[in-house]
Formats: sequence, C-alpha cells, structure tokens
Amino acid sequence: MRALDIAGIPLVEWLLALALWAGLTVLLVTLRRALTSQSITTLLEASRFGAGVRFVVQRLRFYTLVALALYFVAQVFALPANVRLWVERLVFVAVLLQAAEWASVGVGIYLERYRRQRLSEDASAVTAIQALGLLVRAALWTLALLVALENLGVNVSALIASVGLASIAIGLAVQNILGDLFAALSIVVDKPFVVGDFIMVDNFMGTVERIGLKSTRVRSLTGEQLVFSNSDLLRSRLRNFKDLQERRAVLNVGVVYQTPLERLQRIPLILREVIERTPGVRFERAHFKEFGPSALIFEAVYWVQTPDFVAYMDAQQAVNLALLERFNAEGIAFAYPTQTLFVYEATAPRSVK
Repeated sequence: MRALDIAGIPLVEWLLALALWAGLTVLLVTLRRALTSQSITTLLEASRFGAGVRFVVQRLRFYTLVALALYFVAQVFALPANVRLWVERLVFVAVLLQAAEWASVGVGIYLERYRRQRLSEDASAVTAIQALGLLVRAALWTLALLVALENLGVNVSALIASVGLASIAIGLAVQNILGDLFAALSIVVDKPFVVGDFIMVDNFMGTVERIGLKSTRVRSLTGEQLVFSNSDLLRSRLRNFKDLQERRAVLNVGVVYQTPLERLQRIPLILREVIERTPGVRFERAHFKEFGPSALIFEAVYWVQTPDFVAYMDAQQAVNLALLERFNAEGIAFAYPTQTLFVYEATAPRSVK
C-alpha cells in the first residue's frame, strides 16, 4: 500500500518536521526563560557584556523563536522549493521585525538616558528628545515595513504611490495635529520659552510646566492649569518674563484745578524726591501731562530694579504712601471725578402787542 504524500513528500516526514518544529520551539522558549531568570540575570550583570546580552534575551519575541525553529526544520528536511521559499521569507520578516524592535527600544533607552542628563541643564531638551524619539521610531518601523513587504513580493513602488495619495487625505484630516507637532519642534529650536519660564499669553499668565508634542501646560497664578495648543502659542503675542531685569511703573496723579500755580510747579519735583528716596527704585521722569476732565494730570515713570513681582508691588505701595504724605504736608488736594453744573435763571419772554 502506497504511503500518503503531500507535495511529493510522505506524510510521515511532514509529521516528523512538525514535531521537530514544535520541539525546537519549546526548547528555545525554555532556554529564553532560563536566561531571564534571577540567577542568570545577576550573573550577567557582573560580566562585561552582560547588560547587552540581557537586553537582547529579555526582548526576544515568541514569533522570532518560532521562525528560528522553522528555519532549522527547513534546513534538515528536503521541503519543496516553493515551501522553502516562503519559509525563508517568513523567517526573514520575523527577524527583521525583531531587529526593528531591538533598535526601537534601544533608541528609547538611549534618548531617555540623554534626557535625564540634559534635564537639569536645558529644560527644553525634554521636548526635543521626545520629538526626536518619535521621528526616529516612526522612520525605523516604516523602513522595516517596506523591506518586509518587498521581501514578500509586494511592489513597494506602486504601494508608495498609492499610499501617497491616501497620505494627502490623511494629512488634510490631521493637519491640526501636524501643525501642533511642527509648532512643538519650532518651540524647541527657537526657544521662545522653556519649562520653568513665567509667560503671558493674551490675558493668561503662569509658569510653564510641560511642553508636549501637541500642547503646552501652564500653571496660572490662581492655581489652575492652562492648556495651550502649540500652534496657538506661536500665533499669539507671547510675553516671557524670564529675562526680566527690572519692572517699569507709570504713576498718574490728578490734582484739582484750584491748585495754585506755584504748587503745581513743585509737583514734578515732589514726585522725583519721593521716588528717589524709595529703596530699589530708579527714577526716569515726571511731568505735567495734560488737562483732564476733572483734574490736572501729572505723570511719573520709574523702574523697580528687581523682577520679583512682590517687591514691585511693595515699591509702588511705598511710593504711593510717601506721595500721599507729601501732598498732605504741601496742602495739595487730589482730584476725584466731579462736574460743575451752571444754572441760569430764564427770563420770561416779552409779550408782543
């Protein structure tokens, strides 16, 4: 009786090949588990290349072990040419994906280590490294996918052309996300602000806590977290207070119109004396500015020589109190909104005869 065969090979040999494949797979899985045990891991850490060996073994995927066992079986048994071809292709794809994963994880570990080293020196390096890691991984996996498809017989050139058309539609759908991503890269390169800077965007202000790939998070003065998209930040008028050396203060004072001329002439001198006597303050100018609706307006400009906002407010308070004291001593009255109403007695019209 003739033995049953498949593709010219007896069924018994197929069963033997299948059994050998399963046995080799179990052996490789057991070997991987043994190499990742605590005792072997401790032993590897003590050796020179132990860290690299442990990295490779711990991230060895099951499909790679199955593919390696299949490749060994294909070398032992005389398989048909077409079967051997597809076995070699599948093994190549499995090894390629495994290598891509090793490379991707290795890039991530290296960039994370670099990020920790640069975090204390340059806070913006956090976002730069995140963006760089994302682009490197995307390029790595894209290259691996294209090589795998080429090995499986797919016309990659035609695929890229068709994918290019689809990419246009996808790009239009996710243009906001891509805009925020490129805005994040612009922020990293140009550095209008970094983590820890105190910024003001329109009417919002706070300390930058995190610069992400899509959004930037700012802790406001009132405690809540403000989230801005990166593209919105680049389109906004942004004020960065990090390099602020001193703060400019403008003081407007209104006095009543009934103030004598000699006292009006003394007001700019009084303003200068009061400001120059305040510690940590640099006087710039003081002038009679304009005739207001209900007051004569004087304007003084001075600089508080510290970026600290509390010190800035303390200096303003000191100037205001000292000015109030001087005006009281000089008999100069502050103005407040008033109106004068003139009433005329209407005369009765003469009768015409």
